[in-house]
Amino acid sequence: MWIFILKRLVQGIFTVWFIATATFFAMHNVPGDPLLNDRATTDVIRANLEAKYGLDKPVMTQYGIYLGNLLQGDLGISFTQENREVNDIIRDHFPVSAILGILAVLFAAAGGVLWGALTAIYRNRWPDYVIMFLVILGISVPSFVVAAISQLFLVNVNGLIGTTVLPVAGWGTVLHMLVPAMVLGLGTMAYLTRLMRSSMLEIISSDFVRTAKAKGVPPARIFAKHQLRNAILPVITVLGPSIAAITTGGFVVELVFAIPGLGRYFVQAVQQLDYTVIMGTTVFYGAFLVFMVIVVDVLYGFIDPRVRME
Repeated sequence: MWIFILKRLVQGIFTVWFIATATFFAMHNVPGDPLLNDRATTDVIRANLEAKYGLDKPVMTQYGIYLGNLLQGDLGISFTQENREVNDIIRDHFPVSAILGILAVLFAAAGGVLWGALTAIYRNRWPDYVIMFLVILGISVPSFVVAAISQLFLVNVNGLIGTTVLPVAGWGTVLHMLVPAMVLGLGTMAYLTRLMRSSMLEIISSDFVRTAKAKGVPPARIFAKHQLRNAILPVITVLGPSIAAITTGGFVVELVFAIPGLGRYFVQAVQQLDYTVIMGTTVFYGAFLVFMVIVVDVLYGFIDPRVRME
């Protein structure tokens, strides 16, 4: 098992290095000057900034400085936010994105398992048709459209009632989190529903389920112990990457609902050509995704010994 974990860690480190390298060279090929737009008001300030970030050196020398800073955990200083390090931006705003992402994952996982199991049990009947129609909508409609419709719905509901039932935007209380979390987790819930349905249909027609029915095992026990327990394994497999994707992929949702998460600052950095913030957050997001994939691989290795053997 330790060899299995070590191999996953080595693969993860190589993947993070590749992400960091690709991001560095991609940013150096983007047109524009990161020190324009009043960031360097005099030639002296510009020279100091170039020396600070190694911008006056060859690209490979800058790459070596960049990797050296990464190994020390230094992601640099923002070009646009005065005296603010990228590490501080991540530390201050990633917890907001993480809380929103965790709520969205809980919503997606619970809904995906429940609706997927129901569609399999009621296959080719009206609950199956209704749920799968909603699943197709959840996969097809972009999150920013769902976010805008949700805000419009909240405005109308609050207006009809005459009080604020759920806040339209902002952050600070549990009520602020509910609607953004549901909007963010909707696409993942639809995907998990389809995955759970196909896995459940395969388990329902398996030999051990038919044997349990022949022995007179109660249907509720068959569902909980044999069908659900085995059908949920593929969902667990994709849950780790889904957690990372939801937690780091709520850029549009955070902007629409005015949530001060890390995704909002990433979008601003792209608009302002803030190279250090772009590279730092991209590497952070990539490392987080790789970490979650490794965690799921290790957990799945404990659940299913065949994974370790492979």
